[in-house]
Amino acid sequence: FAAGADISEMKSKQFEDCYRTDMFAEWQGVSKLKTPIIAAVSGYCLGGGCELAMMCDLMVCSESAKFGQPEINLGVIPGAGGTQRLTRIIGKSKAMYMNLTGEFISADEAYKSGLVAKVFPDDALVEETLKIAQVIASKGQLSVQAAKESVLAADELSLQEGLRFERRLFHSLFATDDQKEGMAAFLEKRPANFK
Repeated sequence: FAAGADISEMKSKQFEDCYRTDMFAEWQGVSKLKTPIIAAVSGYCLGGGCELAMMCDLMVCSESAKFGQPEINLGVIPGAGGTQRLTRIIGKSKAMYMNLTGEFISADEAYKSGLVAKVFPDDALVEETLKIAQVIASKGQLSVQAAKESVLAADELSLQEGLRFERRLFHSLFATDDQKEGMAAFLEKRPANFK
């Protein structure tokens, strides 16, 4: 995936440069795309690379993958989500451990922590990731986008607000051809043909 940001490029940066350019803010665009983004991680996924992977909607990895936020070893902290997204994904204690020690976790630990959805053999990662993408692509586009929007809103909304938001998106999908096709296909015991 990505071993992280280019340290040689950052070494001489000053506070003013980082603050003025809002360093790494442009990366947030990845998490705002309407199309679901799958991160397929093999090898080292560290620092900025791990933060970029966490911006994706779904993360899978190979058995040899290693994850970490080693910025503490450089005298800084993560700057693109390694303290915020990681905590929301794996919990405070594990995120604190990774951020304060700079130690890596294995693919198995990443799976058990909820950081990745699936772990595949190294030689099957790309093939299995493409299968997941094909399954998602075979669904109704509007319902996929609505599901993504609703899941992402869970981090920002209270439970009651989130449930109301989810219901409104659910209700709105009854105005789509995909809902008509999906339910007709289910009742007729045939595969849905979404547009």
